[in-house]
Amino acid sequence: MTVAILGAGVMGEAILSGLVHAGRQVSEILVTDRRPERAVELTERYGVEVVDNPTAVKRADTVLVVVKPQDMNALMDEIRPSVRPGQLIVSLAAGITTAYVESRLPPGVAVVRVMPNTPALVDEGMAAISAGSHCDEVHLREAEELLSSTGRVARVPEQQLDAVTAISGSGPAYVFYVVEAMIEAGVHMGLPRATATEFVVQTLVGSAKLLRETGEHPTVLRERVTSPGGTTAAALRLLEDGKVRADFLAAMQAARDRSRALSSGEAV
Repeated sequence: MTVAILGAGVMGEAILSGLVHAGRQVSEILVTDRRPERAVELTERYGVEVVDNPTAVKRADTVLVVVKPQDMNALMDEIRPSVRPGQLIVSLAAGITTAYVESRLPPGVAVVRVMPNTPALVDEGMAAISAGSHCDEVHLREAEELLSSTGRVARVPEQQLDAVTAISGSGPAYVFYVVEAMIEAGVHMGLPRATATEFVVQTLVGSAKLLRETGEHPTVLRERVTSPGGTTAAALRLLEDGKVRADFLAAMQAARDRSRALSSGEAV
């Protein structure tokens, strides 16, 4: 089963790296990139063959489209003559619907839409996948197998992808925003920046691991840290008074609404 990755940017390379680390033979992987120097870099780093888009599509069983949304029109025009019945097209282009991809390809081609996130770079990604109108269970399993090399995968109806984008796709940025604020707080209170960074990052990693491995509700874990009248209670009371929880909800709703607008073509 040959896989083609169209676009070897950050996310494209993350998938390539994940597939290689998961044991996929490089002889079964084709990669495309418009920059000659990037092609040389990928070949030297992974031993993978770098070809042009039509060649990759002609030779592949499954095609992963990992390009920017604004490049999709030109890419679909370029690869359409090379796409054949029985192929699976997996699109990671943000905001591009399965219906749009299907409309630009030969009739009956199976399309799966994916919303990944950047922790895929360290094999801890969270990817949502949605089936197009011509997908079956085999297609979905193939997409799951490919994407599981960079983290976890979950199936969702396509109409829920805007919410997933707001929570998971944009989610790392919210986490980094909070981490920035916590580090700055440590610096303001007299800690060296390197020390504050080490404490905040390890606290984040440990807390995430605690959530995953215990399976307990975050409220339960929060309450265990929050002694009545203690330091944590004082901090949380200030956050509640500042309506931080409500602001997070409003921010994610804004991200969802922006995703909807992009998906419908109402905004650019």
